[in-house]
Amino acid sequence: MKGVILAGGSGTRLYPTTRVINKHLVPIYDKPMIYYPLSVVMMLGVRDVAIVVNPSDVENFTRLFGHGERLGMHIEYVVQEKPNGLAEGLILTESFIGNDTVCYMLGDNIFFGHDLPKILNEAKAQVEKHGGAYVFGYPVKDPERFGVVEFNERGEVLSIEEKPKAPKSNWAVVGLYFYDNSVVEKAKNVKPSERGELEITSVNEAYLKEGKLKVSLLGRGFAWFDAGTYDSFIETSEFVATLEKRTGLMIGCLEEIAYKNGWISKEQLKDIAKELRNTDYGEYLQEVINDAL
Repeated sequence: MKGVILAGGSGTRLYPTTRVINKHLVPIYDKPMIYYPLSVVMMLGVRDVAIVVNPSDVENFTRLFGHGERLGMHIEYVVQEKPNGLAEGLILTESFIGNDTVCYMLGDNIFFGHDLPKILNEAKAQVEKHGGAYVFGYPVKDPERFGVVEFNERGEVLSIEEKPKAPKSNWAVVGLYFYDNSVVEKAKNVKPSERGELEITSVNEAYLKEGKLKVSLLGRGFAWFDAGTYDSFIETSEFVATLEKRTGLMIGCLEEIAYKNGWISKEQLKDIAKELRNTDYGEYLQEVINDAL
């Protein structure tokens, strides 16, 4: 499976900050936002990742991650000239995806939950073995802002609708999707919506029509943040800060995940910790090393 993270867009709700910096590089508490979705992909054991970025942001992302060598990964950058909808990211990464299945994530979506890795790995295995699409629903108070999924009394998916004026449920589809290899062709067949965008909901609808869309619900015990406004940045940062301070464990620490995945050695981790000495991040990496002794 390949990983694709959509980190382009104009970030208009975060102006004027996003006039000078991509929103995915703005910090959520103690690390750039992009660390969090990338950490999820890494927890799935996916080492091949493409990040879809604006033309002006390639240099900054490259400065941050290089091409993944530091993490024992392969990371490449695919340019999106202008934001034409979430489904376009799949079309732009066609050659990167090749013949593989894909985990597609929105770069401003942040997840947390005790069983999250287990649930996501089950979704990954399902798509790799049986094909189709696997997405997740989360209860929200304002479903009209999201793609909304409707179920019957047996829990079967009846419909999925983008930003409905009259939502048929309060279950929003979150920005984390697992797709088989037919997803690129499905994305190519999507027609622009009334907003002039290639909607990811239209891709999911195509799978639903084939009877190949599975929706799993993330209820109590899970946290999902769509960090696209200043209020959501504060809310998400406070959530991360509280968890890290109370547990002493860092959320979204990429080097820790790479080390535990066996992608980098203890010596490599030591070198990174030494490079980052006198920083909280470097001190945490040293704690990870000490705990492994």
